Amino acid sequence: MSNDNIYFDNAAATPIFPQVAEAMKPYLGGIFGNPSSVHMFGRQAAEALDSATASVAKFLNCQPSEVYFTGSGTESNNLALIGLAKANISNGKHIITTNIEHPSILNACTALEKEGFKVTYLPVDKNGLVSANQLKKALKKETILVSIHLANSEIGVVQPIAELAKITKEAGIYLHVDACQATAYLPLDTQLLKADLLTFNGSKAYGPRGVAVLYVRNGVDIFPIHFGGGQQQGLRSGTENVAGIVGLAKALEIITNKREKESKRLGQLRDELQN
Repeated sequence: MSNDNIYFDNAAATPIFPQVAEAMKPYLGGIFGNPSSVHMFGRQAAEALDSATASVAKFLNCQPSEVYFTGSGTESNNLALIGLAKANISNGKHIITTNIEHPSILNACTALEKEGFKVTYLPVDKNGLVSANQLKKALKKETILVSIHLANSEIGVVQPIAELAKITKEAGIYLHVDACQATAYLPLDTQLLKADLLTFNGSKAYGPRGVAVLYVRNGVDIFPIHFGGGQQQGLRSGTENVAGIVGLAKALEIITNKREKESKRLGQLRDELQN
């Protein structure tokens, strides 16, 4: 890309931080082992994987055991909806989402409808917001999951997830949040958002493509949607993308540091104005 070109499409994909590419290099060459292998090469990869997982968990304010890595935001969203629906089918077959979700949510719902699930698509108001009252009215005895994104890629609206989470918690219904568009800009503190499941990916957070996260709160029942060697507690089989996961963790570290510096600077400016 020449210096004359200007990029305005971060909602689709962000450029990768140079520090992220540098952090990934060792795992694209010398440290190439399979994290499931018991020999030295495997242990090196496993140590990197564990460290990156702990870093992501810190970013989300959750336990490392609640962090699962996938290949994309789409895969994480599919796993969240389809995996949870199949695991909880005995409790009901009703799902609630909105009509402005990402296609990976809407098309997963369509696939579930073909399997007998019922889906309610909530409208949004003139500002693109979901109404708490409409969510309450849409709840049924058979409702097992509500899936609402945190930030929209086209209109930029940020949904009141914490408020909506109070409704789902009181009703004993799981809440999934697609936070792919929010990762680089908003805190994803799972304890504050009160989400049971949360999705984000690297390609919209200045990290590498081909890696994403699905947070699943401990105790949430969810089935795998593909099968293999049983990696990641059996939920997402397949040899882990160690280089990508390390790169994603580095991107989140940079984002966090930048936020802390910006917050500190804003605090200093407030103090200067008050004085």
